[in-house]
Amino acid sequence: MKNRKKTAPPALECTRWSGVLEENNIWKEYPRPAMVRDSYWNLNGTWDYRISTDSGIPPAYDGTILVPFSPESPLSGVKRQLLPGEYLWYRRHLTLPCDRKGKRVILHFGAVDQECVVYLNGREAGSHAGGYLPFSLDITEYAGDDNELLVRVQDFSDSSYFSRGKQKLEKGGMFYTAQSGIWQTVWLELVPENHIVSVRFTPDYDAACCHILVKALGSSSARIRCGIRPETEEDARRRDDPSLPAASCVPSDTFFLTPGKEYTLPLPDFTAWTPENPFLYHADLDLEEDHVECYFAMRKCDIQTDASGLRRIFLNNAPYMQTGVLDQGYWPDGLYTAPCDEAFLFDIRSMKELGFNMIRKHIKIEPQRWYYHCDRLGMLVWQDMVCGGTSYRHWFVTYMATLFNALHWSVNDGKQSRSLLSRREEEGQKLFYSETRDTIEALYNHPSIVCWVPFNEGWGQFDALKAADFIRILDPGRLIDHASGWFDQKGGDLCSLHYYFFSLKFTPEPVRALALTEFGGYSWKIPGHSYSEKLYGYGKYDSRQALTEGYRKLLTSTILPAVEKGISATIYTQLSDVEEEVNGLYTYDREILKPDKETVIQLNRAMKDIVNRTGAV
Repeated sequence: MKNRKKTAPPALECTRWSGVLEENNIWKEYPRPAMVRDSYWNLNGTWDYRISTDSGIPPAYDGTILVPFSPESPLSGVKRQLLPGEYLWYRRHLTLPCDRKGKRVILHFGAVDQECVVYLNGREAGSHAGGYLPFSLDITEYAGDDNELLVRVQDFSDSSYFSRGKQKLEKGGMFYTAQSGIWQTVWLELVPENHIVSVRFTPDYDAACCHILVKALGSSSARIRCGIRPETEEDARRRDDPSLPAASCVPSDTFFLTPGKEYTLPLPDFTAWTPENPFLYHADLDLEEDHVECYFAMRKCDIQTDASGLRRIFLNNAPYMQTGVLDQGYWPDGLYTAPCDEAFLFDIRSMKELGFNMIRKHIKIEPQRWYYHCDRLGMLVWQDMVCGGTSYRHWFVTYMATLFNALHWSVNDGKQSRSLLSRREEEGQKLFYSETRDTIEALYNHPSIVCWVPFNEGWGQFDALKAADFIRILDPGRLIDHASGWFDQKGGDLCSLHYYFFSLKFTPEPVRALALTEFGGYSWKIPGHSYSEKLYGYGKYDSRQALTEGYRKLLTSTILPAVEKGISATIYTQLSDVEEEVNGLYTYDREILKPDKETVIQLNRAMKDIVNRTGAV
């Protein structure tokens, strides 16, 4: 008998949530919980799609796609990769209320990867470039009662200098399936001619106040009424569904704002936000006929000197050990798009149950709801900017950089290194600054975010000191990890170490704090819960007992002594497996916790106890 060629098992393509999704009930939760209006039309669900090399409006379509899942994902129903040079077209019909006189029609996209043009009733209504950030279009002048909405998308993935994160057309190892198109909620709202555009809250913990800045469109003479009180369970439910009745609580503070002028709200007896007590303040704002509901929190995160003389991260003026995990934000069924809101909650709550109090969102920007859940559940967030640039030279940014790090050799990231760090193009550099500004603006109000990370391991890194100064001007109230990993330029607030190979060596610094921003990555591939036969990770194990012992040994022999010597934050790689990378605490489908739960809890507690014992001021 001839030897039959072995075929690879089918890729893992589902989670516990995949089978219960209904196409008319996809991501129906309100997508912007930090600023809620009761005017809300969700446009997720079944759309027509076409993939072709023709940039013109198609005469026919290939089939249907489930929005907001990218065509590459199993949940989309398409499972086809969009290539550079191809166009992905979306079409759906929508009916607007006939009685909308005096209202503006605003069309919102959570994110579309990478470039898109939007047409309404055959007319171009707007466009957007960049695959990770929300954008809005005023489509009032293009809209009728019954409308045809078209979206044309191009995605160059890793074939250009655009931001792309961990996406790669030829996936493998630490890089994953490239996805494209609409991957966050599409929605509509009607707003009055005079309406609130944005609200910005800046807490000043030491001065016991919060600065509030409101931007509005319309009459410049109109004043905004603002009421402040503690957030309630009714408020939280309205952030999921704004059609529910509003809470009847009486504001504890009421005042008036002038649009465009910052107002300082005294809060002499405020309640601080911490992961252990994520206290939120509710804000009701009224501008004539426009009403929005927001929230903010009072917290401070900075670098101070502890009682033992070490520079450490402080939270609310007390040393606070941040025990975190790296989170890529990938799912086997939805790729960049979690299958549902419950999946977000599972990830965050599971990490809290293990004793982690921080998540590093790794070179990806999530929908606003993910950050909202971190705000209300109490999870600190380190937010990476999305990396880009041309093809990475891994012989330099991975292998040589690891060796340089072990030898304590520094590499300058100025002009002479840009070709090696893949950021030569001036257009790509300008794009980095533009998207950094937009990322901070989009996520500014989330109290959970305590650190910005502009560069990771040299991927598209350039002038990190200048980037840190740029971020500091935009947001002086958060920490900056200016170069996570190998290419430290001695800037920002943190000496940021990655530890996978060699030995962990460091020296406490007089200004910056020490942070172990990636370590571990221990692998255990579990049949039936793994994506492929290939395995990528750092340290391989074949059972829960062996993995747990390896994890325990790593923490007790290396990490706990490092915390004693000044490490102020730790980030374990990683929350879950991702495709070939099987080094997660959970399997890719989130079904199995690999290490022993109690061991992880005890070791997280031990790290916190060290800082509480030695660092208390």
